[in-house]
Amino acid sequence: MNHPFPIREIGDFQITALSDGIISASLDLLSGIEKAEADLIQRNAGINEPGDIHINCYLIRGRGRIILVDAGTGMPGNSGGQLTESLAVAGVSPDDIDTVLLTHCHPDHIGGLLDTEKKPVFKHAEIMLHPLEAQHWQDDKKLGIANERGQRNFRLVRQTLQAYGRNVHFFNGDKIAEAILPVWLPGHTPGHTGFRIDAHDKCLLIWGDIVHYPHIQSAQPAVSILFDTDPAEAEKTRKNILEKAVSEKLLIAGMHLGQAGFGHVLRDGNGYRISWADK
Repeated sequence: MNHPFPIREIGDFQITALSDGIISASLDLLSGIEKAEADLIQRNAGINEPGDIHINCYLIRGRGRIILVDAGTGMPGNSGGQLTESLAVAGVSPDDIDTVLLTHCHPDHIGGLLDTEKKPVFKHAEIMLHPLEAQHWQDDKKLGIANERGQRNFRLVRQTLQAYGRNVHFFNGDKIAEAILPVWLPGHTPGHTGFRIDAHDKCLLIWGDIVHYPHIQSAQPAVSILFDTDPAEAEKTRKNILEKAVSEKLLIAGMHLGQAGFGHVLRDGNGYRISWADK
């Protein structure tokens, strides 16, 4: 299969990191670090636009299943929106997808679920998310106190879940498919979830939004981003999962890990660093 996206084999599953493009953002979103220091870390890592956030979605194929993890922004232009094109390059049509697993419901993860007419893009797919995630976005009190951007997010989530209707299902801790297990990673949002794929010799954790700026937040896990619902809990989850990734030698994947798509976590001084290894 000749396409530019990184691929890993875990047991019977082939996992492809599909790029949805880049969101133009700013290091001002971060707290717990001076902007100048954050900027320096990014530039030392060879990143020319230090504020940009890259978006990945992951395609899982195997055992008769075609599963998509997250759906990108759905907005072609300077804010991602390249998923459909990336799927086509990988030889997959939206109609081929049988399941969309959602790490959480921020717009850069669910925006691609609806088309411009607000109809489902993945017509044959069931949508799976954590029950606490749906509960959060359906909470009218939380909607009432959200700022304007937040209220737009609430409306988008409600519209999306309504459009998929009976095809929306919730994780209950059981395996999604043989060898694929949801992992609750709260803090960034209440129902933020990763997905662990186990084979006898390898294990991959798709960890969602544990980091938005991988170089910065691996070196300094206490750095949080404005989008965290509960920054303290997000920090605790981040530290736990970085440590787990080191001790269990996990292969990791993440929605904002950059185009390499996969990596390993190594200890580095008081923090960690992500090695974008080839294998």
